[in-house]
Amino acid sequence: MNAGTLTRLFFDAVEQYARHPAAFRYKAGGAWTPVTHREAEERVRAIALGLRELGIQPGDRVALLAETRLEWALVDYACLCARAADVPIYPSLPANQVEYILRDSGASAVFCSTAVQLAKVVEVRGRLPALQHVIVFESDARRDGAITLADVEAKGLAVAAQYPRFKEEALAVRPDDLATLIYTSGTTGQPKGVMLTHNNIWSNVIASVAALRVSEGDSCLACLPLSHILERMVDYYFFHVGVTINYAQSTDTISQDLRDVRPTVFVAVPRLYEKVYARVLERALTGSALKRRIFLWAKRVGEQWTTHRLSGIPVPLGLALRHAIADRLVFSKLRAGTGGRIKLFVSGGAPLAAEIGRFFYSAGLVTIEGYGLTETSPVLTLNPLARPKFGTVGKPIPGVQVEIAPDGEILAKGPNVMRSYYNKPDATHEAIDAEGWFHTGDIGELDAEGYLKITDRKKDLIKTAGGKYVAPQPIENTVKLNKFVANAVVLGDQRKFPIILVAPNFDSLEPWARERKLAYASRAELITLPDVRAKMEREVIGGLRDLAKFEMPKKVVLIERDFTIESGELTPTLKVKRRAVEKNYKELIDRVYAEADPTAAAIEG
Repeated sequence: MNAGTLTRLFFDAVEQYARHPAAFRYKAGGAWTPVTHREAEERVRAIALGLRELGIQPGDRVALLAETRLEWALVDYACLCARAADVPIYPSLPANQVEYILRDSGASAVFCSTAVQLAKVVEVRGRLPALQHVIVFESDARRDGAITLADVEAKGLAVAAQYPRFKEEALAVRPDDLATLIYTSGTTGQPKGVMLTHNNIWSNVIASVAALRVSEGDSCLACLPLSHILERMVDYYFFHVGVTINYAQSTDTISQDLRDVRPTVFVAVPRLYEKVYARVLERALTGSALKRRIFLWAKRVGEQWTTHRLSGIPVPLGLALRHAIADRLVFSKLRAGTGGRIKLFVSGGAPLAAEIGRFFYSAGLVTIEGYGLTETSPVLTLNPLARPKFGTVGKPIPGVQVEIAPDGEILAKGPNVMRSYYNKPDATHEAIDAEGWFHTGDIGELDAEGYLKITDRKKDLIKTAGGKYVAPQPIENTVKLNKFVANAVVLGDQRKFPIILVAPNFDSLEPWARERKLAYASRAELITLPDVRAKMEREVIGGLRDLAKFEMPKKVVLIERDFTIESGELTPTLKVKRRAVEKNYKELIDRVYAEADPTAAAIEG
């Protein structure tokens, strides 16, 4: 594979799709507003030249603290054209974590989206001597010496004539030049800055073209954080192939935005698909007896139809007719809720339950699961469109090699593997061995056809006191499919047996409690009621019948709130920080084990 740059990708797409009605669309004043490729190029040039006028030099760091929106993409392309490396920061991070990234990266400028994000920077700016410029997207949010994005664009426009070779200079960037410095969300320890070059990401875009096969005329709804490498790479890919990128207004408006935009392709993390699936089940199973019977019949028919389709066996006429009826009665309504035009769902960032993938497939919503990490730009594997295998993350994309180490760890090699961790040579040498293999930290296996299955994180494996290894993620993912469960974490390292902490889905649990006329004054009191504890134990353990005896959680421990980013229990990508959960609930966990084994507790005491 040849080497390439993201600036070349940008300018080539502008030329190729100059007559396309929209590169981007965003909602303003109640209407979806298009931005053409030429309009995007003009704004990118103005911002890039404005940055140069501010003194930003090639190789400088420019941070982006903003939600996913049009301005994010324009500033990103502008940084690339100014040959600066941008540093994305999750807008959900608190001020102290924002400060850490700004300091560690040595950012000389930071773009903030709103007054809320600007306030975080204002709070810590005095401790960041390298930070020279603070720029805010929204003009009415300006304060404390910040300038606006409009100011930067105006500076660039005013001097445009002085930079006749702007495009040539932007294209002079080299494939191995640093494009971005992305800080891993880190389920353990401080975030590390992942150094990704132009070619790292460009190679991933080009390899994904053959795998995904969407093109001009398609449209997507962008809703994941652009500070996450998955959404970022995917948006470069969409821009490269001429897909119109529609920016969701917020995470709360996705359902309405799907119906408004009616996209043909949608990329999300499994948690979103899990919520959609849970909502579909909830509506069907709480309806009338007839509605429930029809749904369960349609689900069974869909499962049989999917089994035939995925195994390559012709679908019998009778089954095809039943599926057509099921589609009309049930599945078509599900598609209508996504706008009615979806031809491809893409899932990444964590394992997707096979049950969900198969259900969506039976409903005519093909769901392609992939796998990768920030350090791999990010895609390593994708399920082939023609024959996805649910429960796996597919096969390596072109140019990428995947091997399984003797201890089960997944190793990867390819042009998409990062240059290094910023200023962390020891961590880099630990991650990339002498032969160039990147150690993912994930445990997995390759089947006979070359499909990769992820079984767990290497650091998450639980070793019981009896020496048995328990992989917690598959157990947690199964439990989270239950409508009464919001979140779950399996614990038990160096203990006699595993337990499972469960945050109930109170939207389902409280109506159930009211139907049974259970009296309680708070959620904390609700989860102590014997009927509730018995109910939740049945729901959780009932879905885990296939586990080995040593894997089965011996106690279901209810907690009164879900895990949050603010509490330090979730990363910005909503992965659970197992160590943080153990620390925050240490007293509760210790008490559960002491009650289960009073003799051991007395000895320890």
